[in-house]
Amino acid sequence: MVKVAMVSDLHFDINKVDPEQALVDQSQWLKTNQIGVYLIAGDLFNHFDRSLSFAERLQKMTPHTVVKFIAGNHDMVNDISYEDLEKPLSATYLHRKHYDVPDTDWRIIGNNGWYDYSFAAVLHRPDDAFWHWKRAYWIDGAIEQPMSDPKRLTQELQVIKTQLQQAQRDHKRVLFMTHFVPRIEYLHITSDDRFWNMANAMLGSVRMGQLLTKYHVKKVLFGHLHIHPAPREFEGTLYYNQSVGYGTARRREWLTATFQSEWLTRVKVINLTNKSE
Repeated sequence: MVKVAMVSDLHFDINKVDPEQALVDQSQWLKTNQIGVYLIAGDLFNHFDRSLSFAERLQKMTPHTVVKFIAGNHDMVNDISYEDLEKPLSATYLHRKHYDVPDTDWRIIGNNGWYDYSFAAVLHRPDDAFWHWKRAYWIDGAIEQPMSDPKRLTQELQVIKTQLQQAQRDHKRVLFMTHFVPRIEYLHITSDDRFWNMANAMLGSVRMGQLLTKYHVKKVLFGHLHIHPAPREFEGTLYYNQSVGYGTARRREWLTATFQSEWLTRVKVINLTNKSE
């Protein structure tokens, strides 16, 4: 049996958290609780270099825990190009890679993910309308990319499909980690032009959930939405959103008083075992 801890959307900089203290606190907790794998599903900082540094330093401080992270949209805003995001930059960076959990038949597959506006289909708008809205109002407008959002998501889905097919051939059960939302059931949708209906377009994709269902993925960790749902099962797949979110004066999403207490509330521990156990 291997204990896996899962969390997302730490937002250290926005939450004004001392990363040095966070490293000490999280490393100690991982050691005390004998965590075998620690997964962070994106949005550590608004700078990729700082996110990567945090993961790598935490790994060095906690050698008996395997630390893996992917990039969320906030991590992508500064210090990283689209081309570099696709590269195997570090052992801790799981995008487009996988990790086989020792002594189990589980494979953890990571992909940053993206979106294709399908969550806002009720608005019946052309892709260009969503693109221009994003450039004007959404933080992702600062993220440069050489293709449209739907094409970017299509490209990632093809990579994921290939990985899932290989996992089936290898007789592996899959825990899939991504940042963006894979199920429309998590969203609030109305038929009018309210702000959140346009924002829904940038939250994820219906196609992601369909792909995960098709290949019988057992567990999915995602983030992006700063909500506090219990794990939910859809079409045989168990989904986890373990976002910490914002604890600022302007946006108070935490249920507790401090970052550390909120992190402890949100980090989810699951046990991965062989089918025979």
